[in-house]
Amino acid sequence: MNDDDFPDTQFPAASIAMPSFADDGGEAGRILNQEEIDSLFGGSPEDASQSGSGLERLIGAPYVSYERLPMLEVVFDRLVRILTTSMRNFTSDNVDLSMDRLNSQRFGDYLESVSDRAMFAVFKAEEWDNYGLLVLNSSLIYTVVDALLGGHTRLQANAVATPRVRQDSRSHTTIERALIEPLIEIVLNNLAESFSPLCAVNFRFERLELSSRFAAISRAANGVVMARFSVDMAGRGGDMDLILPHATLEPVRETLLQQFMGEKFGHDEIWESHLARELWQTEVTLDAILEEQTMNLQDIISLSPGDQLVFRPNSGGRVQLRCGGTPMFTAKVGRAHGHVAVRIEETTRRTASGNSRTTSYS
Repeated sequence: MNDDDFPDTQFPAASIAMPSFADDGGEAGRILNQEEIDSLFGGSPEDASQSGSGLERLIGAPYVSYERLPMLEVVFDRLVRILTTSMRNFTSDNVDLSMDRLNSQRFGDYLESVSDRAMFAVFKAEEWDNYGLLVLNSSLIYTVVDALLGGHTRLQANAVATPRVRQDSRSHTTIERALIEPLIEIVLNNLAESFSPLCAVNFRFERLELSSRFAAISRAANGVVMARFSVDMAGRGGDMDLILPHATLEPVRETLLQQFMGEKFGHDEIWESHLARELWQTEVTLDAILEEQTMNLQDIISLSPGDQLVFRPNSGGRVQLRCGGTPMFTAKVGRAHGHVAVRIEETTRRTASGNSRTTSYS
């Protein structure tokens, strides 16, 4: 086959400019210029002030790729149902709760996106020995405070006549903080109840912060799970974010990775009864030990055909029956129907300390 076998074919020009490499007979090892390097890595000195692209965008991406935790979604769905009823009883109003978002991102990127007028509730998972964060935005705080103080119904009646102007630049007062803390306790108790089918954990409320600088529960580059819940109370409401670092969820990570655990989150009784039934039909080997002798390794290696091993006389012909190397019974050797047989005389049971204890049947 030679070059004449291929017809002259015109190939379309590539739409992406790539650096050209010289043939073997031309210039070898050409160094890429700055423009070609910028096109490969997605950055240039001119657009350094912009968000960047290519490799820079990959490194600085706010969202982090982690393993999907299917059972964590089940826990949050259970939390939505339980917390909806609890908030209705707490505010004596109609409350609709839904989960709007569930993703993984860096903790520092999340804190930068939170408003300064939010409340940050720091809590600790005692059994997991790590921390979590509950963030309530200002809209939800004002709505709950109005509902608790009876102003929500009054505002609905006079919404058209006297529209309310709120000073969003002010910080939250001590009264507002005192009214929100019981709501935080309710959310943490319901969260522990939602995790109860998977594991027993207690979330203890530690402190309430008004600045994100004092709510740092993890390093800025560490990944966290962010679940955003939307609360609607007759057209008003806000968002509530639950932040759980991946380090906090590490003790129950294997459980959260399971795809399905059944409707009652329990063990499979059918498989358990089948396994217990089949265990009684398992065949095991029972060894009858006539005599044992301790020898040096050198003597064992020097053994050859024709050598004799002298055992001490066995008084009464008693042997030990073992199963898997564990002493089970002490028996006496005899004959039955023309075969060598043993008769069990004592049972050897192992205590909690690992010692053997014999029970005589004579």
